[in-house]
Amino acid sequence: MKESQPGMPSLVPLHLLGRLYLFAGVLAADSLLVSSTPHGGPILGPVASFGVVAFAVFVGLGYSKLKAYREEVPFNAWFFFGHLLLIFGVCLGNLAGMRGFGPQVNSLAGQFAERGALLLGVGILALAVVPLRSWISTARTTSPLWFFAVIAGVAASVLRYPFQSFWSASKTGVVGFLQAGTFRAVHAVLQFLIPGLIANPSDFTIGTRRFMVIIMEQCSGMEGIGLVLVFTTVWLAYFRKESRFPQALLLIPCALVCAWLLNIVRICSLILIGDAGAPDVAMVGFHSQAGWIAFTAIAFAFSMATRKLSWVRRIPSYAAAPGGDSARAAVGIGASVAEQTSQETGESPAIGAYLVPFLAILAASFVSRAASGYFEWLYPLRFVAAALAIWFFRDELKKLNWRFGGLAPLTGTAIFLLWIVSAWWAKNPEASPLGQALAALSPAARITWIAFRVAAAGLTVPLAEELAFRGYLTRRLIDREFDTVPFLNVTMISMVISSVVFGLLYGDHWLTGMIAGMAYALVLKWRGRMGDAVVAHATSNLLLAVWVLARGDWAQW
Repeated sequence: MKESQPGMPSLVPLHLLGRLYLFAGVLAADSLLVSSTPHGGPILGPVASFGVVAFAVFVGLGYSKLKAYREEVPFNAWFFFGHLLLIFGVCLGNLAGMRGFGPQVNSLAGQFAERGALLLGVGILALAVVPLRSWISTARTTSPLWFFAVIAGVAASVLRYPFQSFWSASKTGVVGFLQAGTFRAVHAVLQFLIPGLIANPSDFTIGTRRFMVIIMEQCSGMEGIGLVLVFTTVWLAYFRKESRFPQALLLIPCALVCAWLLNIVRICSLILIGDAGAPDVAMVGFHSQAGWIAFTAIAFAFSMATRKLSWVRRIPSYAAAPGGDSARAAVGIGASVAEQTSQETGESPAIGAYLVPFLAILAASFVSRAASGYFEWLYPLRFVAAALAIWFFRDELKKLNWRFGGLAPLTGTAIFLLWIVSAWWAKNPEASPLGQALAALSPAARITWIAFRVAAAGLTVPLAEELAFRGYLTRRLIDREFDTVPFLNVTMISMVISSVVFGLLYGDHWLTGMIAGMAYALVLKWRGRMGDAVVAHATSNLLLAVWVLARGDWAQW
């Protein structure tokens, strides 16, 4: 029986999955608020990694089951306000202690009180968005989904540091064997590529007279192996009914071996790049990006292998077609597999047009940063990748309303002013090396790089980000068939969540990014036109580009 909820805020989602999104969004905002105050730390303390991974796995793998719960969940506004009072109380207490108006929070008693208040606030928030009886019933009906989520969270907590600490803790056993094996493999590859290779097995240094590295925790790749192990294990555990065993288990050691081999390629490439006269590219760009590129490639290949390889994936057997027509039977099997794949994803076919341009920018940024030092000289690659993706999906994108009104550029101007004021308020004394790097280029190269940067700011970046965050995510939080949801019907809670995610992409400027995301979403909802959001975003970016070029304030880029 549905419970009446008089006075419940209309912005709160009614169903379980929306409430879980609300819980995660509010908790993320709390974490940012608490961590930005003096002595603020992770809101969940030492269990932060467990909580984040377990929650993500639970919602991610159980999305379809959680989406099916259509019963309205009660919302306790008093608990929610109590949660807000606790969070703001902790922040005000920290600030008061730093100003001398209260007890010092860095004492043991102060830290204990702060941690207790934060954990109590998280508990009250959980009971505000989902009542206790609903938490209990959800745990019962989603078994064993929650079990795999807990296992993933425990694994993330346990494997967070030990792989790298084991690397330097022992030179015997499996760890020592792997360390020595990596060193010898790198030596075996490089001795054919670099004449006069210098290698010292006693301290695991290898390289040339121009560039040397020590194969230790920073270059070990052990963290990547741990991530691959967790990913592959959880994936097969959850999709066990769709996989054949024990054949599927063979993919795990294959993925781990690939991670180890790609790490060898990474170290060899690192040394070759440094020896070629680009140590900044090797240590700043390539070293920080190559590991994530390798993990992403392995995770993608593993997921595709479990779905595409017939000796791993379970496919229902079908009787032969009447008359022994094997061709007709094959067509039936193919149609059934395609239908099953569509049922598994359940996503709108338009998803590619909204996400691929943004993903193209991310992929291009991996490559450009990996090939760069302190100056990302391949930044034009981001523009080219996004432009190609947008052109590829042009037929789908033509269906959107690209008209805009005067409110769009006014909103973009307001966000630009907010960005400048927030940057002035922060008073960051660090000077950006971008200006010096551009000055070192030839005039033609400098003009070309700036032209691509401005073009990306005014064209591809606003298009890609608005399609992904306002066009897709804001509506995807409402309905799986997101493209059937009119922009006029997007909800406040979906706009807030997508704006929070959007703001997190901006690092230290996260608060300004969240406000900007919310402003673009409101402009989109005002007339229901994608053109308004894109023009507002483009106006902000172009005005910022004019500011940077006119004043030489390269830190804003």
